[in-house]
Amino acid sequence: MTGPELKKLREHLGEALGRKLTVADMAKLCGLTADGGTEKLRNWEVTGPTPKVAGLLRILAMASEHYPILEKFDVFDRHDVPVKERAARRQAFREQIRDDVCKRLA
Repeated sequence: MTGPELKKLREHLGEALGRKLTVADMAKLCGLTADGGTEKLRNWEVTGPTPKVAGLLRILAMASEHYPILEKFDVFDRHDVPVKERAARRQAFREQIRDDVCKRLA
């Protein structure tokens, strides 16, 4: 994940949650402390986050319709899930991820 991709993710997650996310919000989602977390996140918005943080952000990105559901989480296209139910289950999954993001921000 590059710095510009991180900035775009902040915008897309804010859109999915219905509010603008601040740098401090993103720092909190990344598990950074309040002390130097916002400064570190600002640096990451230029250079890109560490691989570990990028992995976490790829998971949280699934809260937004702009990002695909990662293959290891995609249990909706299996043969035992009726085709009619797949879209609703994907939507419910994205809502579950949004709830998780909101809990992390609380």
